[in-house]
Amino acid sequence: MEIWEIFLIGIALSMDAFAVGMANGAVEPKMRTLKIFAVAGSFGLFQFIMPVAGYYLSGAFASFVEKIAPYLAFSLLCLLGGKMIFDCGKERLEQRKERRIRPYLSSLRKPLGAGELFIQSVATSIDALAVGVAMLAAETDAGLPYSAVLCAVVIGAVTFSLSVIAVVFGAKAGKRLDGSAELFGGAVLITIGVKILLEGII
Repeated sequence: MEIWEIFLIGIALSMDAFAVGMANGAVEPKMRTLKIFAVAGSFGLFQFIMPVAGYYLSGAFASFVEKIAPYLAFSLLCLLGGKMIFDCGKERLEQRKERRIRPYLSSLRKPLGAGELFIQSVATSIDALAVGVAMLAAETDAGLPYSAVLCAVVIGAVTFSLSVIAVVFGAKAGKRLDGSAELFGGAVLITIGVKILLEGII
């Protein structure tokens, strides 16, 4: 396996994190630079950890993980997405009851918490576990072996870079979404979850 192939694998694996990162940016458009790097760093870290873990798993356990991974990712992302949509609807009902006149942006967009970021990072990196099992033992055409750690570093770095771009882009788009930001973010998480599930089943 050549370095450009590992790079392309990193791009493919980071697409879910990219979409979720955009949703995070849209929900929290005033996210501080340090937090943007923290979000991207979390996605990149788990994209690094999962291939290494998959590479060193025993065959039997790896097969089991590969089978349940789509269902686990689907459940986690749908749980987060559903919570975001539910919270958005709840806030709007409370506003109507209390007849408050204030912008949706200030009341609906809650900062991304560490717990939610952790779940997002795990859910969007589970597919990298299977990739680690299947592909990280490959060698280049020149015969130079790439260790699981080196491959995972490339994958994690690609994910980190694209996630920074995604959050920044999502934040710019989120400023135009007004009160629909959390609805958009929740819908994105659920959509990614369904996509992962369908890919795992098919």
